[in-house]
Amino acid sequence: MASAASAPPTPGNLKRIVAASLIGTTIEWYDFFLYGSAAALVFNKLFFPDSDPLVGTLLSFLTYAVGFAARPLGALVFGHYGDRLGRKKLLVLSLLLMGGATFAIGLLPTHASVGAAAPVLLTALRLVQGFALGGEWGGAVLLVSEHGDARRRGFWASWPQTGAPAGQLLATGVLSLLTAVLSDDAFGSWGWRIPFLLSGVLVVVGLWIRLSVDESPVFREALARAEARKATEQLPLVSVLRHHWRDILVAMGARMAENISYYVITAFILVYATTSAGVSKQTALNAVLIASAVHFAVIPAWGALSDRVGRRPVYLLGAVGVGLWMFPFFSLIDTGGFGSLVLAVTVGLVLHGAMYAPQAAFFSEMFATRMRYSGASIGAQFASVAAGAPAPLIATALLSDYGSSTPIALYVIAAAALTVVAVLVAKETRLRDLADVSSEAGAETASAPAADARIA
Repeated sequence: MASAASAPPTPGNLKRIVAASLIGTTIEWYDFFLYGSAAALVFNKLFFPDSDPLVGTLLSFLTYAVGFAARPLGALVFGHYGDRLGRKKLLVLSLLLMGGATFAIGLLPTHASVGAAAPVLLTALRLVQGFALGGEWGGAVLLVSEHGDARRRGFWASWPQTGAPAGQLLATGVLSLLTAVLSDDAFGSWGWRIPFLLSGVLVVVGLWIRLSVDESPVFREALARAEARKATEQLPLVSVLRHHWRDILVAMGARMAENISYYVITAFILVYATTSAGVSKQTALNAVLIASAVHFAVIPAWGALSDRVGRRPVYLLGAVGVGLWMFPFFSLIDTGGFGSLVLAVTVGLVLHGAMYAPQAAFFSEMFATRMRYSGASIGAQFASVAAGAPAPLIATALLSDYGSSTPIALYVIAAAALTVVAVLVAKETRLRDLADVSSEAGAETASAPAADARIA
């Protein structure tokens, strides 16, 4: 039977919580993706001008990957304090850090002004971005998951996930508009700074909304129970590694195809389409823009489907689909036609959405309350170091070495196979009660791993 903490909130309250999480994640992902697009389009010339164009792109993608390296540290720090102090406080901090770093990038001097100091400063700010995003994702999806009812958790928790395509849509849209109205010289000189500086305005809006929501009732009740028992708790990191290490490995494996395919489809495509298929920057950006809009629309639908048939079947559909789509994906891009480019990216992102949509509820349901922020964040963000971080870098290097898309397609297919294995060994979590007291108590007293209790 569900506890009181898992009772559905009022529709208005839940919608406000979803809106706060969605707007916050949209801003965070806007900041993060903006860097990726700029790395593909202009950072090679602005911060690494003495390199061969493709080598310069590799170097700019290397600073892009540095942001992923900081995400596990963010997951550890934010997970620890999020499980101790609550979800809301840490989400406010993550938004401030991300927005501040992005705004500062817009003010950076380039290599032409300060020499080698420019890429060093750029890398430092990218580290701050990665650290903030490492703590953002877990808190945002948990805030919604722990407020919503179990029967529609997949649907409601998928809405913070739409922050990724919404952020991509916003970042790509701003860049596409600027490249359309500005000359290449103007964009490379000062136009690229505008979308970074806009982040300051977005952060103010995001903070205003995020500060208005309540802390997760599931977390508040778990904290009260622990205090009433005067339980001696282990550090959340120690507890989650002791009781949920298998779930962390499953989450990491599940992230491989989702993370790698996304950055190949949305970031590397800007390199491949412009250098190998002869497509203009504007055409490539417009294709990603259209596909991101479709991606945003299908994520809640996939989340709702996971409430009906389970998290695992929907996730498996996405992993297998992305693997099968890779060869047609590159073949369509090679035609150089705008329609083919849009089709390639759109189908790829729709299939990606089948993994990304149920991921929020799936990962949340794996862990006990007082270690859930740590567990979900660690599983998601540690995988990103091996998956999303090097994906554009590896894809660019493969293209440089082989001059063909075949090795890149095989790279994504291998990731899809790993994800299929991870999801197949996972337990189905649909309808699990996030406020299950026996699971929480068992974890705290080290008597057993979290129980698989479900709502009747």
